[in-house]
Amino acid sequence: MTVTADVAIVGGGVIGTAIAWRAAAAGLDVVLVDPQRDDGASLVAAGMLAPVSESIFGEEALLRLNLLAARRFPTFAAELEEHTGQHIGLRQEGTLAVAYDPGDHAALLRLTEFRRSVGLDAAELDSRAIRQLEPFLTPDVRGGALFAGDWSVDNRRYLAALRQAAQAAGVRTVPGQVTRVTSTGGQLTGAELADGTAISCGTVVVAAGWGSAGIAGLPGRLADVVRPVKGQLLRLRLPAAMPPVLSHSVRAVVRGTDVYLVPRADGELVVGATQEERGPDRTVTAGAVHDLLRDALSVLPVLSELVLAETCAGLRPGTLDNGPLAGPAGAGLLLATGHYRNGILLSAVTADAAVAWLAGQPPAAEWAPFTPDRFLAPGWPTEPRPA
Repeated sequence: MTVTADVAIVGGGVIGTAIAWRAAAAGLDVVLVDPQRDDGASLVAAGMLAPVSESIFGEEALLRLNLLAARRFPTFAAELEEHTGQHIGLRQEGTLAVAYDPGDHAALLRLTEFRRSVGLDAAELDSRAIRQLEPFLTPDVRGGALFAGDWSVDNRRYLAALRQAAQAAGVRTVPGQVTRVTSTGGQLTGAELADGTAISCGTVVVAAGWGSAGIAGLPGRLADVVRPVKGQLLRLRLPAAMPPVLSHSVRAVVRGTDVYLVPRADGELVVGATQEERGPDRTVTAGAVHDLLRDALSVLPVLSELVLAETCAGLRPGTLDNGPLAGPAGAGLLLATGHYRNGILLSAVTADAAVAWLAGQPPAAEWAPFTPDRFLAPGWPTEPRPA
């Protein structure tokens, strides 16, 4: 079977689906190839929109891109909700970062000072102020900071709304796995699926997360750039009649280990996440569940009364420098992958950039450091940068 379209988008997560929606809304005939897995990174996520609390030393270019994404997301979300009638659970209370012991507190203060030095909204708080915001936190919390510009969204509701919007815009979804992009004489002609389906199109957008590495036909060494980084997380549910236990997302450092707790409007609480270089392994381990619960309970003891509703593991797409991989990679080929910890946050601005590239226009300047060209240059290191 052969399917024809203007554009074929490979990958049905938030990145691929957001691009599909916006490209179809711009008048293109779009086919979205979706493997339709229930353990993709977009579904196994906390939905944090965290440009400030994710910022670290040495990643200033990524910070600028993430800040652009944070400014764009509210209007994108409002348009999505207007088109679909679906609420995606956008929360704008801010993120509270807390530290459990003196060493953790000192490290957090250094990061907070760095964030303020680059103009970010980071308000230092003592233990009393933190517990006024979140009374259920342990009195043992030493101190922390409030990042008012870090929000969250219900990632599963968000992906469901994107799928509805894409379908309403005329996007055709083809279930399956793309194994190869095809070309003749240096000009891309389409893509092939594992079941033998061929897609004939003028442009292929590879937005398959860590699975992008398994697609043949990418130029140079681009197939080796993206790797899976395993993350395990928990979903906790409030018992009947129990009031919410958190109003802010909380990022805690407990004895040198990071843990985050993200509340949902329906009372669910997401606890995450591990960060493991184990290849394409999606198993949930007893040790990870134990460690996440231990660290979460250290800062929020009331969690012991919640219901453990789900344990899950997903694979984030990391690149060699932990930055996204987005932009043209030859005639008719566009990459939009490698978003690592920031896929939900970057989905709207990635869709904007992709539609600009598809129209032959330049995207926002913040994308310049993240094009595929950086990995095609000689001398690039072959080992990933530590996260």
